[in-house]
Amino acid sequence: MRIDVVSIFPEYLSPLELSLIGKARQTGLLDLHVHDLRSWATDRHRTVDDAPLGGGAGMVMRPEPWAAALAAVREAGRGSLEEPEAVPHLLVPSPAGVPFTQAMAHDLAGEAWLAFACGRYEGIDERVLEAAAEQGPVTPVSLGDYVLNGGEVAVLAVVEAVARLLPGVLGNPESVVEESHAPATGGLLEAPVYTRPATWEGRSAPEVLLSGHHAKVAAWRREQSLRRTADRRPDLLEQLDPAQVTRADRAVLADLGWESGDSGVRRPG
Repeated sequence: MRIDVVSIFPEYLSPLELSLIGKARQTGLLDLHVHDLRSWATDRHRTVDDAPLGGGAGMVMRPEPWAAALAAVREAGRGSLEEPEAVPHLLVPSPAGVPFTQAMAHDLAGEAWLAFACGRYEGIDERVLEAAAEQGPVTPVSLGDYVLNGGEVAVLAVVEAVARLLPGVLGNPESVVEESHAPATGGLLEAPVYTRPATWEGRSAPEVLLSGHHAKVAAWRREQSLRRTADRRPDLLEQLDPAQVTRADRAVLADLGWESGDSGVRRPG
């Protein structure tokens, strides 16, 4: 996968050289390029922003350097991918974007080329996104219902979430199968985890995890997953596919006061 990131703070993306993502870059699983937007500014001050039309607080990122930067990214990427018609899927971190989810991460992991436009100040002139959408797919994306100073933090999160799903990035591919939000779990939160020692500072790990009985361990983890999801993210329970809700699940949900049936799972009351 090729990834291009355009930012006025390219050094902000240096953590992508670390850990498993850094290793994926070294082994060629991830071809990541970070670009300084100011390289496409045309004045001696390397200006990339201006006052918002219509008035208001803050500054808006100008369209000219962004248009030039994205055109250069498209040209460079086409050369590396050896596909004359290739275009990146442009992702624009924004509090006004669609929510980034594990399902989206899985979809993006299946693409060959992603590009990120890191906005700052009040954001990027909307005409940049309109023009980019004429060249290829554009998706404004949000990490959550809060505002950051810029898109770089979001890029770090999205790139890590996507890259870890690429074949070969994780040492054990089973690691992504039963984790929180994984399709195999129906999108539930992962159960609590424990390691040695079995007893620590007077606190003992659940005995079932020491039993060696794989079916009982799996049943315990499923129950704990349901209970944790009901406590922390009850909205996820309502999204469960009824076909994935077992008789044992229904017993746990009933104990929690939830209703479940062929039509789905409903909150208490």
